[in-house]
Amino acid sequence: MRPIALFTTLLLLAFASLLFSLASGSVAVSWQELLAVFTHSGTGNDLAGQVVMELRWPRTMAAFTTGALLALAGGLMQVLLRNPLADPYVLGVSGGAATGALLAMLAGLGSIWLHSAAFSGALLSMLLVFGLSHGSGSWTTSRLLLTGIVIAAGWGAVIGLLLAISPEQGLRGMLFWLMGDLSNTPLPTSSFPVLIIGLVAAIGIGRSLNILAHGEQTAGALGINVKALRSFIYLLASLLTATAVTLAGSIGFVGLIVPHMLRLLGMRDNRLLLPAAVLLGGSLLVVADTLARTVLAPRQLPVGILTALVGVPLFLVLLHHSRSLHGEER
Repeated sequence: MRPIALFTTLLLLAFASLLFSLASGSVAVSWQELLAVFTHSGTGNDLAGQVVMELRWPRTMAAFTTGALLALAGGLMQVLLRNPLADPYVLGVSGGAATGALLAMLAGLGSIWLHSAAFSGALLSMLLVFGLSHGSGSWTTSRLLLTGIVIAAGWGAVIGLLLAISPEQGLRGMLFWLMGDLSNTPLPTSSFPVLIIGLVAAIGIGRSLNILAHGEQTAGALGINVKALRSFIYLLASLLTATAVTLAGSIGFVGLIVPHMLRLLGMRDNRLLLPAAVLLGGSLLVVADTLARTVLAPRQLPVGILTALVGVPLFLVLLHHSRSLHGEER
């Protein structure tokens, strides 16, 4: 598919997913009412306007931002580790965020403190992995990956301990957060700028990413400062992941699948793939979250469960039909 046609399709998909989310729910909102809400042609005090602007619009934008952050981080991680199975959570950032959030919940702190604790835990995990992977030797992708896996396993043990000692009345909220939960999510006024800055930075190093994907020796021979580039990619991907986890908890498979779907459509240039991943990742999570809150309405499902149920068979299909996943063709 030509890039112009693909981006046009992705923009239309993003717009359609937003409309689908805003119109769907226990309170039916027609297209005419949606138009009236956003053009201020209605009274602004009716039920539809309150439902859309106070409940659905913040949650929809949070879902789109989270999906876009995860997809962008996944694309960067797969280039950094040169591993088609790399995703935003592979280096333990989500485990640190989850530990911080659970500690805040155990302490009975409010949502602001919860988000602050989750982001602090993610940054702590990032610093641990980054520092320990350097050690006294050279910095390598395999060393980074192994360190991240060990740190993630350690966070998993801490999370299990916190769940085991938690009071029963708070256990449901903790489990929902761990499985990905967008309910009561505020408008992502601080997360969306992180997404924009991250996307601009990723596009800016897109050419270097294309060269690095062919191997570190090739990149070094072509004048790329491989060590500095790897550090920048890791820090950027970790920041994007920490922001996404802080916003919505742990949501899997978005960052893993979206880059592969675009590569199967023939997109290899990271200068195009990464912005396309932002649009597709955001759209997919908006649709998934809409289904999570409407399939069993009025009961809501954690959106992470839905992405996993859809992501597992979808990834197996992609794996079966792809003759050369990212990295295997080299």
